[in-house]
Order: sequence, then C-alpha cells, then structure tokens
Amino acid sequence: MTTAAPPSRVRFSILGMATVVAFLMYLDRICLAQIISSDSFQKNIALSSSQIDWVKGAFFWAYALAQVPAGWLSDRFGARALITIYIASWSLFTAATSFSWGFATLLLARLGCGLAEAGYYPASSGLLTRWAHLECRGLASSCISWGGRVGGALAPWLTAFVILKSGDWRWAGWIYGFAGVFVAVFYWKIFREHPRQHPRCNDAEIALLAEGRGDFQPVKNPPRSFPWRPACRSVNLWMANGVQFFTNIGWAFLILSLPDYLKKVMRLDDGMSGTITTLALTIGIAALPVGGMATDYLSRRFGRRLGRMLPMSVTKFAAAGCYVAAMWVDSPWAMAVAFGGVAFFADIGLPAMWTTMQDISGKHQAQLFGWANMWGNFGAAIQPVLFTAVLKAWDVNHDHHEGMWLCAAAFIVAGLLAWFVNAEEPVVREELLSSPA
Repeated sequence: MTTAAPPSRVRFSILGMATVVAFLMYLDRICLAQIISSDSFQKNIALSSSQIDWVKGAFFWAYALAQVPAGWLSDRFGARALITIYIASWSLFTAATSFSWGFATLLLARLGCGLAEAGYYPASSGLLTRWAHLECRGLASSCISWGGRVGGALAPWLTAFVILKSGDWRWAGWIYGFAGVFVAVFYWKIFREHPRQHPRCNDAEIALLAEGRGDFQPVKNPPRSFPWRPACRSVNLWMANGVQFFTNIGWAFLILSLPDYLKKVMRLDDGMSGTITTLALTIGIAALPVGGMATDYLSRRFGRRLGRMLPMSVTKFAAAGCYVAAMWVDSPWAMAVAFGGVAFFADIGLPAMWTTMQDISGKHQAQLFGWANMWGNFGAAIQPVLFTAVLKAWDVNHDHHEGMWLCAAAFIVAGLLAWFVNAEEPVVREELLSSPA
C-alpha cells in the first residue's frame, strides 16, 4: 500500500519571494524622505520647500497614474516577466536618484521609480488568487504587505546609517539599486504564473490550492480591456476607492513628513530622526499578520461582508486618536509610540482591503486592484502639498498640529466610508459568477 505524497511547499517560496520584493519596493520608495532631510543632501543640492514637496509627491503621482495600465499589462501578459521588469526598472531609477544634481533630474528619477513600481501590487493581488488557499487570502495578503512595511520601517534608519557611515547621501540609492537588480534575477528563477506550470509543484499541492475553486486552470483568455462601465458604475468600488484615498492622506505623513517634523519642530538630529521614524513604523509591522488573521477569522464567523468591513473601518478611528495623542507628547520615545499607534491601526485593516479587492474583482484582478490603488496613491501624492498648505494657512506657532489634525480627519472619513464596502458584491457580476478564482 502506497502512501500519497504530502503537498509540496512551493506556495511558501512564492509567497516568501513576493514578500522580499515588497520589502525592496518600500525601501526604495521611502528612503527619499530621509535622504532629502539629511545634512549631506542639503549641503549638496539646494531645493525650495515647494520643490521638496513636488519631489516627494512625484513618485506617488506617477505610481497612481500607472496603476491601471500596469494592472492591464499584468492581466494580459502575465506577472512573471512583467514583475521582473518592474523590479529591475525601479531599482535602476533608485540608483539614478543618486546621480541627480538638481530639482529636474531628481524629479525625473522619482517619476520613473513611481512608474516602475506601479505594477507590483496589482500583479501580486492576482498571484495570490492562484498561490494562496481560498480561506487564507487575508493572511497571505498580510505577508506581502508586511514585507513592504518592514522595508518602510527600516528605510529611515538604514538610509540614515548609510549616509552617516559613507558621508554622502548618494550611496543609499546606489546600494539599493544594485540590490534590486539581483532580486529581479532571483524572482525570475523562482516564480511561475500558476501552480500547474511550476516544475516543483506536485499534484497534492495543486489539489490543495484548487479547493473550492472549481476548474483550477491557468487563464487561457485574459481580459483584453479594462471594465470601464462596471468600474465607474459600482458604488461599492467607489467606496473602496475612497477608503484608500483618505487612508493614504492620513498614513503618508509617516513616510513623507514625519522626518521633517522631527528635525524642524522637535529639533532631533539625522540619526535620532531616523531611529524614531523607524521605531514608529516598526510598531505598525505587527498589525499586518494580526489584521490578516482577523479578517480570515471574522469572515468565517460572520461572512465576508462583516469580516472584511469591520477591520477595515474600526481601526481607522483608532489611528485618528493616535494622531491626537501624538500632539501632546514631548519625549522622542513617546512620539515613537504615538506615531507607531497610527501605523499599527492604519495597517491592521490593510489585509481586509486587499482581500476585498480579490473578492470583488473576478478575472480583472490586477486591473481593478490597480484602479483602487490608483485612488489611494492620489491621496499620498497630494499629502505633502496639502499638508504644507494647511500649515501655511493656520499653523501660526509652527508646531505642525494643524497638519496632524488634517491627517486625523482623513482617517475618520476613511473609517466612515468603509462601512459601505461590501466584499460580497462583485464589480462585474456575470464574470465573477463564472470565475474559478
């Protein structure tokens, strides 16, 4: 009597590699704020406050506008080749950032980096529908998001460390860029589009991943166009777009404006500013696996609508409260805890948002994920300009509190909109009903 072979574990290597890529992506994305605030950069390149805001926002404008085209490319031509190209491209643009000599070249480098990074999360959302078990999508989504947040948390400290040790801000971009090209090659070797196409994925693992999906086969006829009419007519999708938009206005302060706040208002040096920012973002890291497990559990217990909506909504109000607390503390370590609370409660609902988009998108997975993510990154793109405008209009004592009230209000609006997001209501109804994803 022969014993059936246990499932192979290829799905874990795929998920692990996707998490590493997310780590690198956020490292390259968030390092800029620490670079610009460093003494080395400011001695080398003179930028006005307006130019700094536009450079900070340039990445997010390009990232947002390229979401839908990049999602369409991923759905149409597959993730393996395109994600490899995306990784190599954004890494080269990160290296190009360190070759900049003024506003125009720095702006172009960040625009290029934003364009190249735009396709990764939409494509990752699609790969999770094939490489994660149907009942574990929340946890799998949280793992990839976790990789990004770890990269984001380490970016301020690591970038400050590289700059202080080398004495030159340019080394940060060069090191990160070289590492990215290596990761791109490694990704190509490990990844395949579908479990049935992977040489190391056995029948037992394929059967495990196919549970509850019907005909679990590679997509033979990928969508050739974006579902504009259903996307524009779906109130449910617009609510999800709004949640992402306002959440990112509140959250982007942590990666774009916090280092500046710590230096200008709290009078901390480069090293301490990087340490406090990293500590705050590190606290948020724990939220992602908790949020992933929470949305999976709540969805099994109460159904997908409440299981996705509750973690997506309630946590936004808590994040707003942490901003209020941050305004009334003076100790750097207390600030790390308060801003860490913002990061924690902002991120705990992120797996619920990811899985909601997987639930409602059908075969247009990457495109509709990109559509929602586009609106979220419009929020991040306008945050620096909006934050500065609020300070100029009302911050008479230069304590930045008015800007933080803006961020807290954005979280409250996001929490309210999340009540109207329904993970059981597909965007394209007839396609989702026949989709095995």
